[in-house]
Amino acid sequence: MSLASVKSAARAIEVLEYFSTVRQPCSLKALCENLNYPQSSTTGLLKTLTAKGYLNYDRKARVYFPTLRVAALGEWVPQALFGNGRALEAMRDVHSATGESVSIAVKNDIFFQYIKSLPSAHALKFDVPEGEQRLLTQSAMGWLLLTSVKGEALDTLIRRVNIAARKEEAVSIPVMIERVNEARRQGYAIAENIPFQGGGTICVPLPVTIQGQPAVIGLGGWLERIQANRARYLSVLKRCVRDMQAEPTIFVAPPEA
Repeated sequence: MSLASVKSAARAIEVLEYFSTVRQPCSLKALCENLNYPQSSTTGLLKTLTAKGYLNYDRKARVYFPTLRVAALGEWVPQALFGNGRALEAMRDVHSATGESVSIAVKNDIFFQYIKSLPSAHALKFDVPEGEQRLLTQSAMGWLLLTSVKGEALDTLIRRVNIAARKEEAVSIPVMIERVNEARRQGYAIAENIPFQGGGTICVPLPVTIQGQPAVIGLGGWLERIQANRARYLSVLKRCVRDMQAEPTIFVAPPEA
């Protein structure tokens, strides 16, 4: 595959992601300016997406908007990822009890990825967009996911993360191994001012794998609020995970008289 084809594929995805962010029709000019694309190639890209049925073009208003074909591409994914939906129920329960930003994340090579997120209800917040990836060493959620890797494999993985990281993001391997071992002993992880200055994160492992990968559920928000509610928030997370493991109640109708 040529480099130009790879770039076009990336831009097609970025265009659809941009619509997901702005959630309104956009003109060619707006897309070019906001995505910093040249107009000539963007015109061809939008025409292709329209011809394939992924964008609708309003000739009178001269704007584009995604069609339901875009939504149909991923409508099967939640069922494939979350199965019976108990992980999503746990998310909603944590969100209802804390009001903080709540996320589920899985390991993706040297990264962890937020595969589902609920935004904070608080004024001071640190929300994360679904699909965003971060290096495993740069968050409590990553540290907890690293507990599934042991021995020399953990050392090797941290080295690979450091190679990919910016200079200021590189971590001490012994320090990170001890941090991961602490998370393994505790059964949870807490981070302050990582990955955001002034933010805090608390997370626990989920009792299920998602597409064969270990998964964690966590909440994050303004550090002072996280510190003040640390014990309660951790208790909420652990309770919701325990509820996931409980056998569902089966209603049996009484025999007819």
